[in-house]
Amino acid sequence: MADTSTGALRRTLNLARPDDVYNAIVDAHRDLSDDQCRAFDARLILLLANHVGDEVLQEALVAARETMEET
Repeated sequence: MADTSTGALRRTLNLARPDDVYNAIVDAHRDLSDDQCRAFDARLILLLANHVGDEVLQEALVAARETMEET
């Protein structure tokens, strides 16, 4: 995704240690069944969606969908 100066969605790296974040997400899934992993992902998404709010969430949904259409 290209960086953009319009909208509220931050598209540049905003994590000091992205590998640590990735590893924490992987670790959170450890020992969960496939169904539990999907439920965990849904809960995490809803918690983060609530945190970022409507405007950023709508922009992120559009941006994520656009990347699906590129493949």
